[in-house]
Amino acid sequence: MTKQIHADTIPVFCAHSAIVDIATLVPNPRNPNKHPDTQIDILSRVIKAQGWRSPIVVSARSGFVVKGHGRLQAALRLGVKSVPVDTQKYELEAMEWADLIADNRIAELSEIQNDDLKNIMKDLESLNFDLELTGYTASDLDSWLKEDLIMAGKDQGLTPADKLDDYENSTVRQIVLIMDVQEFEEIMLKLDTIKKKHELDNNTLAAMTAIREHANTCN
Repeated sequence: MTKQIHADTIPVFCAHSAIVDIATLVPNPRNPNKHPDTQIDILSRVIKAQGWRSPIVVSARSGFVVKGHGRLQAALRLGVKSVPVDTQKYELEAMEWADLIADNRIAELSEIQNDDLKNIMKDLESLNFDLELTGYTASDLDSWLKEDLIMAGKDQGLTPADKLDDYENSTVRQIVLIMDVQEFEEIMLKLDTIKKKHELDNNTLAAMTAIREHANTCN
């Protein structure tokens, strides 16, 4: 059985040339692709939860990072000391620049099929998977829920405003929790204990019971 490779504490599942000291990597100072804090937060959670699925690409010609500037920032935020690197040879400076720009631009040109995406997200939700590890936020998920309610209302002769009012006036709300895999497993074990203790049949009731018990203890 092949031993799992790690870069510092993070497992590596992608092809790479070497595991290198993160301090030796030099971002391209002219990189036009900027990464906001929200993106880096999500990237760092994804890397921590799922390991390295893509390496940081470095040019053998210039020594600069070509692809993976966001992953590098996420690794720095995680505080790891080493990362997987794929060193590539570019014959010309122009080829290196083109690859750097295309890395983000080509992804921007893709078209997402919203219905297919929502179906996949629902499947993930049914598995109690942390949906925000997909890069979508709780706000995105809430917007999709509103859209589904609005579309359902069309068959009943209701306007989008009617259905949105129904949603806003509803007593039901959804909370999306963001946590790493270890925290998730700990929470699920505690919920299972509460369900057995109180003979409950779902996680929602178990969570509400835990919250009420904690509130009573604080009072």
